[in-house]
Amino acid sequence: MSLLLTAAQTVGPFVSIGFEKAAVPDVAPAGVAGERVVIAGKIFDGDGQPVTDAVIETWQANSYGKYAHPDDAQEKLLEESFRGFGRVLADAQGGFRLATIKPGAVAGPDGKEQAPHITVVIFMRGLLKHLMTRIYFPDDAANVADAVLNLVPAARRSTLVATKAADGTLQWNVHLQGPKETVFFDY
Repeated sequence: MSLLLTAAQTVGPFVSIGFEKAAVPDVAPAGVAGERVVIAGKIFDGDGQPVTDAVIETWQANSYGKYAHPDDAQEKLLEESFRGFGRVLADAQGGFRLATIKPGAVAGPDGKEQAPHITVVIFMRGLLKHLMTRIYFPDDAANVADAVLNLVPAARRSTLVATKAADGTLQWNVHLQGPKETVFFDY
């Protein structure tokens, strides 16, 4: 008997069936401390066309720099209603919208503080391995010294930093390929 490789699984052509009921568009409900932000954007394929079947998941610390996870043993305040996790689906135009708070700084593996950021994971049909990236906040002084952001060539760092729109919304688009390709991280 020989062992054969089987086809890898992707999210499939019916993303909304599997994820729509499990959407978490509000990471930090009312009453959670921190600067309220709305992050909105679109996901584009290599041809610049909207991707309409993507799932965007986020993970972040609260405004005090503590994750809502039992492995975070820091002695920092954690409000019971803070989720730290978000999940939104791309709409028919490839757009998404997530309400949250700006996270506090967290320690990196070397113990040095990282700039406030949100970890992002993207799933979509045809993608055999999800993509991982980050969203950084515009005009945050800590971005200059962030160890992860500084691993990215200077010319491409802007793909990880949201921009502030006139209405106060943070805009952050994802380009899967091409000249504006978002930086994705190996894991």
